[in-house]
Formats: sequence, structure tokens, C-alpha cells
Amino acid sequence: MKNIGYLAQDISILHRQYYKDTREKFNEINLNPTAACILLSIGDYENISQNQVARSLVIDKALATREINKMEKLNYLTKLDGAGKTKILSLTAEGQKVVATVQKIRSQWWEDRFAKTGITPDSPLVASIEAVVSTIVGPVQE
Repeated sequence: MKNIGYLAQDISILHRQYYKDTREKFNEINLNPTAACILLSIGDYENISQNQVARSLVIDKALATREINKMEKLNYLTKLDGAGKTKILSLTAEGQKVVATVQKIRSQWWEDRFAKTGITPDSPLVASIEAVVSTIVGPVQE
């Protein structure tokens, strides 16, 4: 049995395989997997700022800004001025449709992977990973 130190490596393998397996489907909707995660975050949290998105996904602010600007041009989201330099993000009607597609792509990939292993979505493993992630990103809304 491997020690817990291999967990990061195993998670990286899952992450890379997910990107590899879903790349084509995301390309069909003009997204990459990172942009898809950004859209999901915007859909999950009303009045989320660009900085909150970057922090919640643990991605560079510049990367978040580039992806958000691309999705704004695709008419998937809008940016509104918040306090100071803050930009508040909202999904457009087109963006809401795309989010539904992204959720299907993501859910199907995990369902297929879980089906091959016997792990269920309510497995303690899932809750454990969510708990660890919450200690890293903390609450999304300020």
C-alpha cells in the first residue's frame, strides 16, 4: 500500500486524465477545462468577483482575467463594476446554457470513472477530499 504522500500524485493523474478526456467536448463549446471551472464558479455563487473566482479555484489572477475576458466575448458572462476595482461576474442566458452542458460533461466523466471502481458519489473519499479543499480555499463569499 502506498503512503498518503502519493495522494497528490494520484490526484494529478486524475486531473490530467479529466482534461485529456474532456478537451474535445469543451472545444465544441469554445472552452478549456479551466474556463469551464470558472463558469461553474460563477454559476454557483451570485455576485462573485473575479478575485473570488481565482481564489476559489487556486489559479493565478491573470489567468482568471484572460479566461473571463474570452468568455465575455463569447457572451457567456458579463462583468459589472463593484466596489473599487472589483468586477462582479454574472452568467448570461447563453452562459447558463453552457454551464448546464459543462455540468453534464463533468458529471458523466466522474460517473464513468466511479462505475469502473465501485466508488459512489456519497463515498467518504469524496467528503474527505472536499474537506481538505475547503481548508485550502476557505469560504468563497466574503
